[in-house]
Amino acid sequence: MEKSVGIVETKYVTLAQPPSDLLLENGRRFGPITIAYETYGHLNKERTNTILILHALSGDSHAAGYHKGDTKPGWWDAMVGPGKAFDTNQYFVICSNVLGGCRESTGPSSVNPKTGKRYGLDFPIITIGDMVNCQKMLLDFLGIEKLYAIAGGSMGGMQVLQWIANYPEMVRHAIPIATTLRHSAQQIAFGEVGRQAIMSDPDWNNGDYYGKKGPNKGLALARMIGHITYMSEFSMAEKFGRRMKDKEKFKFSFTQEFGVEGYLQYEFGEESTSTYLQYRGGSFVQRFDANSYLYITKAMDYFDLITDFTDEKNKTTLFQSVKTRFLVLSFSSDWLYPPANSKEIVRILKRHGAKVSYCEIASNYGHDSFLIESKEETSLIRNFLAAQKP
Repeated sequence: MEKSVGIVETKYVTLAQPPSDLLLENGRRFGPITIAYETYGHLNKERTNTILILHALSGDSHAAGYHKGDTKPGWWDAMVGPGKAFDTNQYFVICSNVLGGCRESTGPSSVNPKTGKRYGLDFPIITIGDMVNCQKMLLDFLGIEKLYAIAGGSMGGMQVLQWIANYPEMVRHAIPIATTLRHSAQQIAFGEVGRQAIMSDPDWNNGDYYGKKGPNKGLALARMIGHITYMSEFSMAEKFGRRMKDKEKFKFSFTQEFGVEGYLQYEFGEESTSTYLQYRGGSFVQRFDANSYLYITKAMDYFDLITDFTDEKNKTTLFQSVKTRFLVLSFSSDWLYPPANSKEIVRILKRHGAKVSYCEIASNYGHDSFLIESKEETSLIRNFLAAQKP
């Protein structure tokens, strides 16, 4: 029987203390770095049953269970817990908030110990590789030398791939979901539009808005743009179609007459008659830092493992001689990270003789499918992980 992991608490550790600062990919040394993380299940005596869960853009370390007083569980609760895909009766599951985040890990909203003020735009530009290196520091702190598996969707999938590129000897199983080896021009364009929405908000104030009114409208607009890319044409048609908000004839005005307009207007932060929508959009603006949105989306745009691992003869060395077993998952209606992106991952893995299984899951939910299609994912992941025991 599938159950929740119950009440959980977020833990914190501060690493990269000077002079042992983290060397970032931009060449700058940075520290100290606080990492927020949660753990579920128990580490076995051999320390061989650890699974690292990696979150997407808007996620955090709270992947499963409930914090005290919460009515909603962690963002991947359907997948992490007793009897679930990542079975906490068997595995020790870790999820940390990424470097640059705003959910207790060090990011632009954190206080710079050198100045006593929040970093803002003094925070260094970071990459997916920097996020992974912070996760490696966390595992070193926890005394974990090997990972039974790593898994994540979207930006979490990018981190999975970066982990194999950086530390292939540490990982037995890798599960990149609905992701890519590098951002396309279209994917970069969506990220830039979101960033411009934030930076065009007068309240952004060049990143110095802490203690003042923040760029809520700009962040909500960025979220609106992103949310459209996460859905599919079918899911939007099914949810909204051309239905009118009040079932009246056209008003021939710029008010929100269509249901989908009202939904997006809510995402923009204005009033909505739907309490569900008020909760959904309002909660994102309240919990997410606009500067973190800028830094994290930029890190996603910089991500390009193909270029990073192309030699002088213009041949890719990515995943060369890798011994990790892969399960690559994509979703049929995902147009943000379409199945073609996942098939490219599979082709490169097979070119180097890696052990890889691939499945394109039929779904109408677009990119959000990786958070929704838990039943199908559970069956595939459970069988994949069970093929070898920790």
